[in-house]
Amino acid sequence: MNGFADQGLSEDSFGPSSGGLKAFDAFPKTKKTYLQHTTQGANWTLLLIVTCVWLSITETMRWWVGETSHTFSVEKGIGHEMQINLDVVVAMRCDDLHVNIQDASGDRILAGSALTKDHTRWMTWVEKSKNIHKLERSSQDQKRYDEEDVHDYVGAKVKRKFPKTPRFRGNADACRIYGSLDANRVQGDFHITARGHGYMAFGEHLDHTQFNFSHQINELSFGPYYPSLTNPLDDTRAVTPTENDHFYKFQYYLSVVPTVYTDNSHTIVTNQYAVTEQSHSVPEVSVPGVFVKFDIEPIMLTISEYNGGFLALLIRLVNVVSGVMVAGGWCFRVGEALLEFYGKRKNRGDGLGVLHGRTPSYDEKRSI
Repeated sequence: MNGFADQGLSEDSFGPSSGGLKAFDAFPKTKKTYLQHTTQGANWTLLLIVTCVWLSITETMRWWVGETSHTFSVEKGIGHEMQINLDVVVAMRCDDLHVNIQDASGDRILAGSALTKDHTRWMTWVEKSKNIHKLERSSQDQKRYDEEDVHDYVGAKVKRKFPKTPRFRGNADACRIYGSLDANRVQGDFHITARGHGYMAFGEHLDHTQFNFSHQINELSFGPYYPSLTNPLDDTRAVTPTENDHFYKFQYYLSVVPTVYTDNSHTIVTNQYAVTEQSHSVPEVSVPGVFVKFDIEPIMLTISEYNGGFLALLIRLVNVVSGVMVAGGWCFRVGEALLEFYGKRKNRGDGLGVLHGRTPSYDEKRSI
């Protein structure tokens, strides 16, 4: 009656739905033909993830190792004595050697009676020692201050005993002099000379043909004896140019610097030194031998290592990851804007969007 039947319409179409409301979405949807699927975003996200992982691992390793700082300061403490640790092998018999120490105050110490002398053979040490080197090479091999690992020092243990002298066969032709002794903490020197030819030496003179001051220094340090710590003169050997150079003088000049190694839980107080060497033959009126002159510097070097707590590590990791993500997002947006601007200029007047009824993607524009 209302004409719906004449028009082919039914009132049932305007009635309530057969079921309840299942879903309702008031937000407009973008058609799939308008979506732009590219690989740039996925590749950029993968690159950011790899960068975050790499920087996080690097930051964790830096935190685990810690940061090392070197500080020089004027030494305020006054020490009256200083321990000297010596282990040297000289290619002469023990009965033919004298060892003495003399400091700037005029005090003399008969080190020969304070140190231990063992008879040995020179070739035993030459064949036994594999890591021995010359001082000229050691000056290049020694670690610099900024390359030092504090754990190598704070983990060292004090020892009072030196290793035993190796056994040998045959007659002894060398002497091992080793031990620790206390000396005044002032400038001084100690020297190894031949019997009857040293300073203030009395007695029968030794035949000049018996002179051979070729030597090997196994240990020379100042302060507590730490065998695991390497000093510039440790494991060094110096020999005369020829067997006929009986009057030969080896001189070492040491500059001793008090040093403190510290980390979060340990502290070690010891001494470092720099050394220069000068060796040459001398006339018969001079005194041959091994001479070590040392000078105490009025400064102190503090080498400390510090790594923050676990909370500090977490804060640094959060800062690294967030910084990479924010910077990466900005770079991606700027890059997309530049590519879009460049693409519009290149394809200006292009009717591809009109023909296909949609806006072409950047990949499609590049394929034209």
